[in-house]
Amino acid sequence: MIIDIHGHYTTAPKQLQRFRDAQLAARESGGAAPRLDTISDEELRESVEDNQLRILRERGGDVMVFSPKASGMEHHVPDPATAVAWARASNDLVARVADLYPDTFAGVGQLPQTPGGALDDVVAELRRCVEELGFVGANLNPDPSGGFWTSRPMTDPYWFPVYEALVELDVPAMVHVSSSCNPNFHALGAHYLNADTSVFMQLLEGDLFERFPTLRLVIPHGGGAVPYHWGRYRGLSMRNGWQDPSELLRNVFFDTCVYHQPGIDLLTRVIPAENILFASEMLGAVRGGDPETGIAWDDTKRYLDAAGLGEAQQKAVFEDNARRVYPRLDARLRGR
Repeated sequence: MIIDIHGHYTTAPKQLQRFRDAQLAARESGGAAPRLDTISDEELRESVEDNQLRILRERGGDVMVFSPKASGMEHHVPDPATAVAWARASNDLVARVADLYPDTFAGVGQLPQTPGGALDDVVAELRRCVEELGFVGANLNPDPSGGFWTSRPMTDPYWFPVYEALVELDVPAMVHVSSSCNPNFHALGAHYLNADTSVFMQLLEGDLFERFPTLRLVIPHGGGAVPYHWGRYRGLSMRNGWQDPSELLRNVFFDTCVYHQPGIDLLTRVIPAENILFASEMLGAVRGGDPETGIAWDDTKRYLDAAGLGEAQQKAVFEDNARRVYPRLDARLRGR
């Protein structure tokens, strides 16, 4: 079985974006909060059947862990009520897709974060996603300010209520930022990768997993700069008396959203296979194909097939690690 743990609902019906636009307009004008227009099951099917579902099948995939559009989470909007309504609407659509295709899609939730905001609503939506919608994880934004980094490091007690809920529910969080409001940082080419790298560094400096030994965090996009600079992190750790970066691998995992063969080769040589989860983020940040190879940028299975992994390592990356990191997904698959 091949499990893609990083998919976003980038092809949601247009009614969802109209609802968001109306939300933001009402917030500016002081008008009444809008309602999401009706979206039929047929519209939902049309939105994925010629998109994520078709491509997943064409590339040999079986299951996709599916969440709302990452850049659309827009946590920089500071109003908590707006954030809750937007997260609920986005998550409910993902849940409906997963209900229509229960053998293919498993939901991961968008949380109603705001810059420096209280986390009660965040924890409540996390619980709703897992306990009511059947989701298997959540996306957690380390920088709700949208590129200005006004939030505390992810090792700060501010975040502990979310971690406590993740541990209790036995679900992982993917560390995933949203849109960038800072013109210095292109959202997809800089902000995302900056966040992946920065969070790993925060974890290296802290002792978060001593307090939460069963907390599991997935750092996407191949870990940003982490595999490339593994020696830098080891050297800094020795110089400063920190834990060795390898100690984080009991709790931290990386996905394979790296869009060229040398990048995948580096990832699989530096990071143990037990800490790599197959992912493509198809129809996400990078679309189209590489004219030099004829391979779609996000066809990461092709790169992994050519990475020289042994049979057991391939099985770990494509299936076993996802089942271990996402135990609620494993339970669903075993229940078929």
